[in-house]
Amino acid sequence: MIALQITSMKQFMNELLTGDAFDIFLLEEATISTAITLSIDGHVNVDFYPIAERTPELLPYEYQPWSEMKGLCFDLIKGKRTPLNLKFVMQLKPDKVKTMLEKEKLASKAASLKSLVLTIKYDGGKAILTTGSSYQTFVMDKTADVVWDRQISKYLAMKGIQFEIL
Repeated sequence: MIALQITSMKQFMNELLTGDAFDIFLLEEATISTAITLSIDGHVNVDFYPIAERTPELLPYEYQPWSEMKGLCFDLIKGKRTPLNLKFVMQLKPDKVKTMLEKEKLASKAASLKSLVLTIKYDGGKAILTTGSSYQTFVMDKTADVVWDRQISKYLAMKGIQFEIL
């Protein structure tokens, strides 16, 4: 697990809320505090959809893709005043996890790994991104965590998002 502090807030928020850099994630949960505090549970409500649409092809994820949620979050945030705070808990899409583990020759770790997480916290002045992981069972080997920490840093740099490691 690593923590990264964003050093260019305007550019980061633009990329987060209107760009495509974070479209590789699913939104697990969000909390947005402006005049009121709103909480979003990112779980897909399968019962909302007709039975014919409840297929893995049409509903491939447990959580809603960030690409489909960022517009709503942006609408809740935009205005004359800066939000008091924001918190987004995101999971790397499962196909991206699989690709990353295969590329790093860690495909055998995929069965025990539940998710790779990125938590974004904004306190009105600064944003901190924290990596994490969730496993199906207890594991001693944290190689996948180390790879995730390294890959997210490389990815953010590749997308031009400026940060410093805390």
